[in-house]
Amino acid sequence: METVKVGIAGLGVAAQVVYLPLLARRRDLFRVAAVCDLDRGHAETIGREAGVPAYDDPLAMLDRGGFDALIVLTPGSHGLLVRAALERGLWVLCEKPLAYSRAELSGFSGERLMAGYMKQYDPASQRLLEALHEAGGPQVVRHLDATVLHPSEESQLLFARVRPGHPAPERLAPYAEADERALTAALGTSSERLRRLYAEVLLSSVCHELSLMRLFTGSPDTVDHVAVWPVEAFPPSLEVSGTLGGECSGRYGIRWHYLPSYPAYHETMALHHEHGSMELRFPSPYLLNTPTRLTITCRVGTTERTVVNEDVAEAFERQLRAFYRFVTLEEPPLTGLDGALEDIVTAQRIVHRYARWAGIPIGGECAQEVTGAPREATAGAVSSDAEEGGSGASGHAKASLSR
Repeated sequence: METVKVGIAGLGVAAQVVYLPLLARRRDLFRVAAVCDLDRGHAETIGREAGVPAYDDPLAMLDRGGFDALIVLTPGSHGLLVRAALERGLWVLCEKPLAYSRAELSGFSGERLMAGYMKQYDPASQRLLEALHEAGGPQVVRHLDATVLHPSEESQLLFARVRPGHPAPERLAPYAEADERALTAALGTSSERLRRLYAEVLLSSVCHELSLMRLFTGSPDTVDHVAVWPVEAFPPSLEVSGTLGGECSGRYGIRWHYLPSYPAYHETMALHHEHGSMELRFPSPYLLNTPTRLTITCRVGTTERTVVNEDVAEAFERQLRAFYRFVTLEEPPLTGLDGALEDIVTAQRIVHRYARWAGIPIGGECAQEVTGAPREATAGAVSSDAEEGGSGASGHAKASLSR
């Protein structure tokens, strides 16, 4: 098979704990050709270990080239870097969030862009999608229920021995300023807490629940209720509910709680319908090859039947295989530009609803609420992936990644 040469921008947690180990595992598909981090010493250390050139300026790395695809793992909005890579003809796998504002994506060409939502590629998620079709499709869902109990990133990474980067403030400043401009375009000159809620909670973590909802039932039709508490804590707890989109007549509820000392990461998503339930339980995303548990409950005659599915195939690795097929075979990913834009619009609808309820002035793209599902739903797209027993074709915590 053809090997795809990749550059990596951002060498923080996601790179060290997930992507570099998996790329080393899948040398049959990829070869790392260059790495970049704003901390030059950090980049050079990892570059030496990988035996590849290291850069402290992502645009300089793009201009020098020597690779066919770019994996974007930097913090904050990725709009400017992704645009620069696409303009140079590169294929791009971009971790969430793709952007903070819709304006950043204006004029984008999504033909070579894949957004990284690894939970869509989890074998348990793909099996649930198949089971949902067997039960009658998205329209049978009465309620979609998601709960996240989110301990601190530090507690989740005690095993990992991640080496932090320390870029100089003057190196970070231009990127921080670009992020602030993007947030202003999205929210106007709103409160700092609201800006952080949008960027650090909705687009950096809850987006995973939005991506799974989009896969199973389509983006929500309405955002009826949003609550954020307690006022003295950040990150806070968040609750969102409304009606499902597409052909669904049911409702959804999302509850996301940041609990720094909680014993372990806990995430469940359950779909209830007339004849039974399907529930996913996700482990911490940093624990590679730890299976997500899918429990399917139904009735057979007078018997309640419960079937448990667990598959140790790694969701991030399956996502990388999908990226390889995207580059080499032009097989569309589960989330491209349109899907990533849907999630941005849904996040803006959530923050709009909360600002109205809380009496917080809001402007920018969020000033007017979008009604109805933001774009055509992608629910029902089951990918074909027979490799390693897979049934289908993005961690979840906000990562403190060095650029």
